[in-house]
Amino acid sequence: MKELYARFKPHYQTNLKLALPVVISQLGHTLVQAADSIIVGQFAGTVALAAVALVSSLFTVILVIGIGISYGLTPLIAQENGRKRYKECGKLLFSSLLVNFLTGIILFGLIYFGMLLIINRINQPTEVLLQAEPFLRLLGFSIIPMMIFMTFKQFAEGLGYTKQAMFISIWGNVVNVILGVILVKGMFGIEPMGIKGVGWSTLIDRIAMAVVMGFYVFRSKQFRKYLVHFGPRLFNRIYVHRILKIGGPVALQYTFEVSAFGIAAILMGTIGIAEQAAHQVAISLAAMTYMMASGVSAAATISSGTIFGGGNFVKLRESAISSYHIIILFMSITAILFLGLNQILPLMYTSDKTVVFIASQLLLIAAVFQLFDGTQVVGLGILRGIGDVNIPTAITFIAYWIIGLPTAYWLGIYMGMGATGIWYGLTLGLLISASLLYARFNHISKKMKLSA
Repeated sequence: MKELYARFKPHYQTNLKLALPVVISQLGHTLVQAADSIIVGQFAGTVALAAVALVSSLFTVILVIGIGISYGLTPLIAQENGRKRYKECGKLLFSSLLVNFLTGIILFGLIYFGMLLIINRINQPTEVLLQAEPFLRLLGFSIIPMMIFMTFKQFAEGLGYTKQAMFISIWGNVVNVILGVILVKGMFGIEPMGIKGVGWSTLIDRIAMAVVMGFYVFRSKQFRKYLVHFGPRLFNRIYVHRILKIGGPVALQYTFEVSAFGIAAILMGTIGIAEQAAHQVAISLAAMTYMMASGVSAAATISSGTIFGGGNFVKLRESAISSYHIIILFMSITAILFLGLNQILPLMYTSDKTVVFIASQLLLIAAVFQLFDGTQVVGLGILRGIGDVNIPTAITFIAYWIIGLPTAYWLGIYMGMGATGIWYGLTLGLLISASLLYARFNHISKKMKLSA
């Protein structure tokens, strides 16, 4: 063990230094939804919490499409920085800003003209739908500033500057929680807005974060050499193609997983409101650990991309394996917390005893499946860093839609196991994804190591 630690210690230090700020920043996306769930559950009731569950499950599918496309910039920036081709970074940033802004508009249109029609046709309780629709409209518009924020965030992180996005995310979440409580509950002379209040607080938060992150990138001295060729005069469709070549498959990877969980929330709604609300509580807690794992994954992308650009394939494999070590240790710790506090954590969201009981059972399953969730997302990040995205996309589709979701339906609905049966099926999908992605990484990295 001492020899193993000594071998990987430099990589642990480097990857953790990159990962910790990214973890906190990535966690910000989930904390926004967690804060919405807590505020609504405490001040607006179980029906409103079920509405948040329905909207979050649908909106998250659209959200991860945007996040996935924005991730196409990070490995390209890391690779060009590793090759010391700094001027290429400015061209990539402008192209990414254009792609992400247009993507945000398209996704908003998809939500406004598509999902608002869908939610009225998926056999959900009427009282839940009445509260879900205005909340979904506000979240839909917030995706535009969020995509602008993600552009500058991924650019800075691709160059190894991860702390600023962390600080912006922290302050953004503070603003979101304060505004959410004020608007939902109705304070300082403002009429209580219910679920719409958290929609407005999220929108205002994301606009502020986009402005501040953009200001940081353009005003900081360390980015000046990278921004020499930023602007429309040097625009080339080749850069858009390079971004979408990675970002498109990454968006599909996240979409396949998140949409499976979204369908699971809809299946929960066909069982009952309490099951749907409990699913939201448990998935909100599990999503926090997932986004932390996603931060380690993002750091793995940066490290792998930079080392890959420099051509050191032996170092690349060691760095990647160290990321696996980090995430396994972290997820083991959070698994213990879920097992020990499964009956306490749901009380943060609601006092409904039925919801708390169901959620506590789901957290026992979450303790296991997050181990697979963490390793699979890190595997995706490592492979993304070296530009391998197509085969991993196929793996995620098979794991979640061919194996996981059908199993969830069979166990939960057909076999009558209810909420726990649905989560058993999702866990199987995560296990398959994690195993196949590690096998893919192992094959490619050994092949590159031999060629070095």
